[in-house]
Amino acid sequence: MKNIFISDIAAHEGEEIILRGWVRHIRHSGKLLFINLRDGTGELQCVAFAPELGEEAFETAKKLTLESSVIIAGTPKPHQKQAGKFELSVKTITPIQIAQDYPIGKKEHGPDFLLSNRHLWIRSSKQWAILRIRHTVYYAICDYLNENHFFRFDSPILTPNACEGTTTLFEVDYFDEGKAYLSQSGQLYLETGIMSLGRVYDFGPVFRAERSKTRKHLTEFWMMDAEAAFVEHDENMQIQEGLIRYVIRRVLKDCAAELAILERNVENLKAADAPFGRMSHREAVEFLRSKGSEIDNGSDLGAADELMLTQDSPVPIFIDRWPKDIKAFYMKRAPEDPNLVLGNDLIAPEGYGEIIGGSQREDDHDLLQQRMEAEKMSLDEYQWFLDLRKYGSVPHSGFGIGFERLVSWMGGVAHIRETIPFPRMIYRIYP
Repeated sequence: MKNIFISDIAAHEGEEIILRGWVRHIRHSGKLLFINLRDGTGELQCVAFAPELGEEAFETAKKLTLESSVIIAGTPKPHQKQAGKFELSVKTITPIQIAQDYPIGKKEHGPDFLLSNRHLWIRSSKQWAILRIRHTVYYAICDYLNENHFFRFDSPILTPNACEGTTTLFEVDYFDEGKAYLSQSGQLYLETGIMSLGRVYDFGPVFRAERSKTRKHLTEFWMMDAEAAFVEHDENMQIQEGLIRYVIRRVLKDCAAELAILERNVENLKAADAPFGRMSHREAVEFLRSKGSEIDNGSDLGAADELMLTQDSPVPIFIDRWPKDIKAFYMKRAPEDPNLVLGNDLIAPEGYGEIIGGSQREDDHDLLQQRMEAEKMSLDEYQWFLDLRKYGSVPHSGFGIGFERLVSWMGGVAHIRETIPFPRMIYRIYP
């Protein structure tokens, strides 16, 4: 008999095969025993009949408990009540380990209990579905970038300075070199890569020491940053839109079962695969003020503002041409107004907020140096960054995706803490 995965069960109808996994649910009725088995690739009902299994083996199997590990041999056959699905007619059941008093049951558990038992909670069907969607979104992003001439270029996690200010950095001692910091973003280092490879991206953990307690914030999260030479502002947004629509289509295609488990409204996702909206920051402020907001032209958008902007939009909306005073030093000024930058945020619908931040980068050495001096940045520490504007500078742009926020939106997940295997928040670092 051959070991197979549950996801491949349809290809083995009528064969004697072996499944290995864990008990999701078990019940018995007279001489019948029903085991819902999961193996990571899916779940399957396994049906054992006492006369065929043997009375002693049947009694042993009845002692299996939730999350016990087992090896089950049998023959796949069409499910008696569910068209297109299969079940396993059991021949033998071999317990590996009988789980004792699994702490997560059908009763309602609070978030603190579940997070303290995150190492077990990830086995639940909804957490399984979210992590599978996370996997799909990750590879969809990489596939889109690879197909569009981007190359993976890994930036360091330990850095000697900040990317966007020093108030939200995690500081560590670094041997005899003084202080180092956990990276907030790989963007500055990625800019070096475009002079070699043309288009580059990184994908990895970043860290923000913000004391934020919202459902959209983590202190350790994953970011995909991309940079591209000879790409200017409008094309940068075209690349971002193409990527997100590619991800939507991949999730709809590959994660139908997972979306069903999460009760995700897939019609909303389908509707989002259409040309994105676009407005300037100034237009957004005017719109919000017409709706009663007190936001002004020099303000960033809050969560309530983002929700108001997208509440009647089925598609994400680009907000671009931001005031320079609330954006980073490296963003290129708008040609029509030096008080604005060629930067964009992409706001997802359904209340999921900002999922991308991007901009065209300043490629003029002297202008960039002036801004760095105005912000009292150490030119010695950033000389390598300025060098990029001295040796073959070109127009270039980039953007970063908050990975967990995108996963949240794809899965319709209410809180970002469920979109990463082990969430790190200001009040939690265990387990």
